[in-house]
Amino acid sequence: MPRVQLTREDVLDAATRLVVQHGPQDLTMRKLAAELGTAVTSIYWHVGNRESLLDALVERTVQEMGALVPRGRTPVDRVVSVARALRRELRARPHLIAMVHERGLTERMFLPAQQALVHEVHAAGLRGARAAGVVRAVQFQVVGHVLVERNRERSPVQSPAEADLWSPDLAEHDPALARALARPADPERVFVVSVRALVGALLGAAAG
Repeated sequence: MPRVQLTREDVLDAATRLVVQHGPQDLTMRKLAAELGTAVTSIYWHVGNRESLLDALVERTVQEMGALVPRGRTPVDRVVSVARALRRELRARPHLIAMVHERGLTERMFLPAQQALVHEVHAAGLRGARAAGVVRAVQFQVVGHVLVERNRERSPVQSPAEADLWSPDLAEHDPALARALARPADPERVFVVSVRALVGALLGAAAG
C-alpha cells in the first residue's frame, strides 16, 4: 500500500512519544525521521528546526492540559475530579511539563485547570478572595503531591524499608496502624483522601 502523506500532527505525535519515553535530550531530527520512516528534510518541512519543534510540542502540551472536564454530583466530587485529572496529566508527561516550565509557560498551562476550579467553587457559593484561596490550595496540593511522588520514585532503595521499621510498640500499641504503615503507600488513595479532606473543609466552612 502507498504510504499516507505525512502531516504536521504525525510529526508532533511521534516527537511526543520520543520525549515521553526518553526525554527531550534524546529527541533528534534523525531519530524522529527514523521513527516516522521518512527523510529528515520532510521533518524540517513540516515543523522547521529542532527548536521550532520543541516550541510546537510545548504549545500543544499547554493546549491539551486544558481538556479537564469536572465529573460528579456534588461540588466536592467535582473539584476532586479536576484535581485527579490534573495530577494524572502531570504524571503522564513529566518531560513535556518540564519543557513548558523551562519556557516560562507554567502559569498559562495551569490556567484552564484554575478556570475549571473557579467554576466549581463559584457553583458551591464562594466568591472573591475565599474562592481564590480554594483554587490555589487545590492547585498547590496537586503539584506538591506530584513532586513528592516523583521524589519517592527516584529515591534509592531504602534500608531499612518502611515495612521493617513499624512495630506495634512504635505505633503506640496500635497493631492495625503498624500493619497499615508497613504496607506500601497507595499514592492515588493518599491523594484522593487528602484532597477530599481539604476541599470538604474549605467548602464546608463556606457553607457554614
